[in-house]
Amino acid sequence: MANTSSALKAARQTERRTIRNKAEKTRLKTLRKQFNAAVAAEDKDAIKTAGPALASAMDRATKTGVVHKNAAARTKSTVAHAMN
Repeated sequence: MANTSSALKAARQTERRTIRNKAEKTRLKTLRKQFNAAVAAEDKDAIKTAGPALASAMDRATKTGVVHKNAAARTKSTVAHAMN
């Protein structure tokens, strides 16, 4: 366990960030599954709704540091390719 007050505060912050990041990653996984299901089913309407939602969520996750920028770019490229 942490001994100093600053270490205790850092531990609390890490806990909060871990919970927030885990929730965001779970949300991204769900959006990715929905998008992949739409692509597999070749449902154009579902792709047009799931694609931008996934790309937007990836941008937000990248901005907060949950996802690496290159991973987000790779995912967004896949989305753009599937929408054409």
